[in-house]
Amino acid sequence: MSGLSTALADSAIMLRRNVKHTLRNPLVVFNAVLFPIVLMLMFVKVLGGAFSVGEDYIDYATPGLLVMAVSYGLGSTATAVNDDMRKGIINRFKAMDVSRGAVLTGQVVVTTVRCLVACAAIVAVAFALGFDPDASALDWLGVLGLILLLAFAAGWLTVALGLAAKTAESAGLATVPLVMLPFLSSAIVPADTMGAGVRQFAEYQPFTPIIETLRGLLAGHPSSGDAYAAVAWCVGLAALGYAWAVSTFRKRA
Repeated sequence: MSGLSTALADSAIMLRRNVKHTLRNPLVVFNAVLFPIVLMLMFVKVLGGAFSVGEDYIDYATPGLLVMAVSYGLGSTATAVNDDMRKGIINRFKAMDVSRGAVLTGQVVVTTVRCLVACAAIVAVAFALGFDPDASALDWLGVLGLILLLAFAAGWLTVALGLAAKTAESAGLATVPLVMLPFLSSAIVPADTMGAGVRQFAEYQPFTPIIETLRGLLAGHPSSGDAYAAVAWCVGLAALGYAWAVSTFRKRA
């Protein structure tokens, strides 16, 4: 068997292992899938009437809630990676001649799958609440592609944070900025309604162009400027996370 085939087979094994761990931990499922739905219901049904966004609030909020659905399941990935590193699981895999890269790839893939499940749940609940997008089939493909790219980038960055952390608790806390950043973006209200300082931060942080690209795609009129910035941020974060994760893994494994 070639090296590539072996790595792919080992990655599939690691993916199956991580999926089983996720299914056995109800808290992970809640944080990744159910809590974003709770947030959607809270913002749309409880707070949405207080926001003036020039359209139905469910239509405005859904793109931002999709990004929140990606970010809310990241803490469990960082904790799982750190646990594997601290408890010697990685060394056991090395003794079994498991591809070292498969350990990291399996975590990234299961994170991406978990994010897609959470986003699918958000879209389903949004339609139940009256979501009415004007997106074409091509626009929906763009939404799926951008979410995949964001989840992949967030997965590598989260794996890197988990590897770099000294304890499982600090690994989970390291992902808090990724969870909080969508709140300081255009996810909930337009950035131009925010106060000075916060408005500038919201406009230039990574999640705002991603959210605005999703919003444009779902509305049927995407902005190329936002799309270029969104893809650039995702690719840059993925490259940073991958390089950081591989470097840390080589030093500690």
